[in-house]
Amino acid sequence: MATSDLDLNRLYDAVLNGDLKAAVEVTNTALAADVDPQQLVTDFMIPAMDEVGRRFETNEYFVPELLISARAMKGALELIRPLLTARGIEPVGRVVVGTVKGDLHDIGKGLVAAMLEGGGFDVLDLGVDVSAEKFVAQAKERGAHIIAVSALLTTTMVGMKSVVAAVQEAGLKDRCRVIVGGAPVTQHFADTIGADGYSNSAAGAVALARRLLAS
Repeated sequence: MATSDLDLNRLYDAVLNGDLKAAVEVTNTALAADVDPQQLVTDFMIPAMDEVGRRFETNEYFVPELLISARAMKGALELIRPLLTARGIEPVGRVVVGTVKGDLHDIGKGLVAAMLEGGGFDVLDLGVDVSAEKFVAQAKERGAHIIAVSALLTTTMVGMKSVVAAVQEAGLKDRCRVIVGGAPVTQHFADTIGADGYSNSAAGAVALARRLLAS
């Protein structure tokens, strides 16, 4: 198929509508036609996930829609990522994300991880009940630019302060920022513990991460 015959907007629509089968099909067809894989990500997939985030923020989309869009994005990305790696193309940034030690809540953290990946970031999801030491060790190993820490229980929020302190003690403060979020977390709390940023939503976390990297 000639590149001119391809409708790459179908990839945007597939991600936006959470159509995994279509996202994979269009991506495979585009790659077979020698379309630049970076173009697929930058011009179609990231804008689609940005629109998903906007709709989520305005209550046009809810958690199920966000999750199926993220699944479609990941399906296409699995085909593209090896090609980008082989060409030495770096992600927007590297993020280590997890729920703080003592907290087993997964959904909010999972949404943030999905939206960050959809925004072009390389994301390592450490899961739940993650110690400050593990956050720092993995951030060092991955060369992470950002550590994103989630909490849903007021009793576990103190663990976020431990993460900030551990980053400082490891000498990573200048090259790895800590952002926090979760239902009980506020901007005031983030400021109090010395975090670099706070977001009250998954889409907001993407915008925050982009701002921190730009600065």
